[in-house]
Amino acid sequence: MRNQSLMLFFIFLFLSVTKSFAQVSTQSTENWQLVDTPPALMQLKQSETIFAPIAGNMKAVAELYPEHGFYLYKPMGDYQPIQFGNDYAYVNTEAVSPLKPRLTPEDDRLNELSNPIYDYLITTKNTPVYRSAKPHSQPIATLFSNLRYPVLVRMIKTDKQGEKVAWLTIRLGDRLGYIKLDDVEIDKGIPILTYHHLLKESENKKFQQTSTTTSVEAFQEQMNYLQQAGYQTLSLADLEGYLDKSVNLPAKSVVLTFDDGLKSVYRYAYPILKHNQQQATLFVISSRIKMTPQKWSADGLQFMSKQEIKNCQDVFNIQSHTHFLHKLDKHKSPIIFSRQEHTIFLDFQRSMRILQQFEPEQRYLAYPFGGFNPIAMDAAKLSGIHLALTTIQGKVRLGDNPFALKRLYALKTDPIEKFARMVGNSGQSVVNENIVVDR
Repeated sequence: MRNQSLMLFFIFLFLSVTKSFAQVSTQSTENWQLVDTPPALMQLKQSETIFAPIAGNMKAVAELYPEHGFYLYKPMGDYQPIQFGNDYAYVNTEAVSPLKPRLTPEDDRLNELSNPIYDYLITTKNTPVYRSAKPHSQPIATLFSNLRYPVLVRMIKTDKQGEKVAWLTIRLGDRLGYIKLDDVEIDKGIPILTYHHLLKESENKKFQQTSTTTSVEAFQEQMNYLQQAGYQTLSLADLEGYLDKSVNLPAKSVVLTFDDGLKSVYRYAYPILKHNQQQATLFVISSRIKMTPQKWSADGLQFMSKQEIKNCQDVFNIQSHTHFLHKLDKHKSPIIFSRQEHTIFLDFQRSMRILQQFEPEQRYLAYPFGGFNPIAMDAAKLSGIHLALTTIQGKVRLGDNPFALKRLYALKTDPIEKFARMVGNSGQSVVNENIVVDR
């Protein structure tokens, strides 16, 4: 993922002649090597804003202060890379001083720099980063609002008045920095929202009692809220980078998923998401793809045609919801529970192979009806799946099993205030129980 950052940087460098940093949005298609020499300890001439790719968008992410040393990599044109969170940011080379840093961190221990990331913090405002975890310590940088930043250590220190202060240790520019816990929030996880079927309230005659049918009106309100509140819709590749600690993401992040590949999603969700410039993942039951579009009917579950799937790929990333395994047995239990690993593996492979005509990179899976067990998880790994999603409710946290990821149901009856709490970083867990699934 750091290679992706370099591709972003080079494109950013080219575009920055005519565009501001905040307007640049790019994606990597090739591999790049960052540098062939180790970074050097340098300081800045004056306070300087640095820029980094955040979920595919180049953004201003922090301000670094002079005199304190940071490790900078070899210049690339007008900019120098600097370690920032899980990736790199970029400093204007003209801002770099030839003088050695006057100040070095008081507590820069190699063992802490090498500590594994154990959590993320959330910045809800511009947040100072201090030189040491001591009262009246000098700030060395400011992290800007709306960032998820990896944390190395959490500690409690007692000041001279006997008051306990909680500190978080981070790595910035390959040096240690310290943030007061009271200035930030601890990451409560990324929400993956699950949708299936959409109907206008006026046409919904058959699906009023099913939780997995939402109204177009409620969906529009929910998506508009995400846009107006500043949420970025992530790809599952972004989520994978979050779990493997290889990308930087915004604090306000949400993943949108749609199971089954229903025609109502194409008819109603697609234009709303496209208008809002939001992205989502569409998990398709590959055996139910239609050769030609069906005439619209609100009274049944209809599936997308090949052409409809192709038409909506500017919004939807197409991934697998299995081929023949999306069925229930006579006991109303998902048939995946009664299948052997090899049978499940072959079904996953068949579905992925069919869906490669839409999306060659088949890396993600939604279990049918959310049903999974160790056999299904092993079959997913064997198939080359990177992430597999369930219908267990909750957010995705660092350290979660990538083959048993939780999701959330937002119901059409949920007030927008409840929806806001559901997707936000509140300590309160907001879930809807007793979900009734369209069969």
